[in-house]
Amino acid sequence: MTEKKTKSTKRQRADEVNPYLCKNLIAVIENPIDIRNIGTVIRNVCALGVEKTYIVDCRKSLPNDWQEMRNRKSLNKTSVSAVKWSFVKRFDTTTECLDHLESKKFTSIVTSPHVKGKENTVLHDGRYNQTRLAVWFGNESKGVSEEVVARSEFCIQIPMYGIIESLNLGTATGIVLYEVAKQRRQFIQRYGRRRPKYLKEFYGDE
Repeated sequence: MTEKKTKSTKRQRADEVNPYLCKNLIAVIENPIDIRNIGTVIRNVCALGVEKTYIVDCRKSLPNDWQEMRNRKSLNKTSVSAVKWSFVKRFDTTTECLDHLESKKFTSIVTSPHVKGKENTVLHDGRYNQTRLAVWFGNESKGVSEEVVARSEFCIQIPMYGIIESLNLGTATGIVLYEVAKQRRQFIQRYGRRRPKYLKEFYGDE
């Protein structure tokens, strides 16, 4: 009886928060190493109302099927069951994931503190109201690949004021996705999901 009640409560909560979900916003993790970090990112995605998580998994450490992922104990535990309520899709390669996103007309941006030859924007100064947006995060040791940087629109960085100039993957995704999702919700509240004509002319087709 308790289990049925719990499921009913969670389903009710899912229905209540659905209108606040940021449609066409995807968080992409490129070749994460630690399964605990994957779970933390999925938890952030679910909590902040990001629509989907994509994972580039060259080592093939995760199953292809989302339903199988939902039953994976390691992911279920580290994401605090968020993997059951947030859509996750894996790709074998970075190229495959980028091709898929571009075929769906998604704009990619990357999080990286120091990138040469690319526009680098401080997180809070960026504009994140593109019609379809994918935010890339690199792995724990190497960051994002050059391929992602080359095929992205711009790079964003979290301003650092301490001696240590890096954050772990879970913390970085939480900070970045909070700002991105906040801006997108404000934009939708003001203009609705359909971009007004004058904004299309100003921003161009994104």
